[in-house]
Amino acid sequence: MTRPFNDHSFETLSDQEGGNQFATFDLGCSAALVSAGFALVKVDKSNPRKAQFVFTDTGSIAETIEQYWSDQLTVNARTYFDNIKMLKNRLYSQ
Repeated sequence: MTRPFNDHSFETLSDQEGGNQFATFDLGCSAALVSAGFALVKVDKSNPRKAQFVFTDTGSIAETIEQYWSDQLTVNARTYFDNIKMLKNRLYSQ
């Protein structure tokens, strides 16, 4: 199900074990989520034009995303930068 989140779209998915997953195309939001400790499940590259980042939704991911978009999320700057590089490496590998 795709829903707007502060004018940005995301998807809530169900994984094979019945848990929830969160998916977004936004690199900055994804780096913030990794920096905040959320597990990146996969980078879905099935769409040749853009990749989707899929995370495990532990229940508090929506609050963290809201903090990111409202400029209230606090993460270490170096960690955020390193995670952007890591995500880009994942995007361009294979």
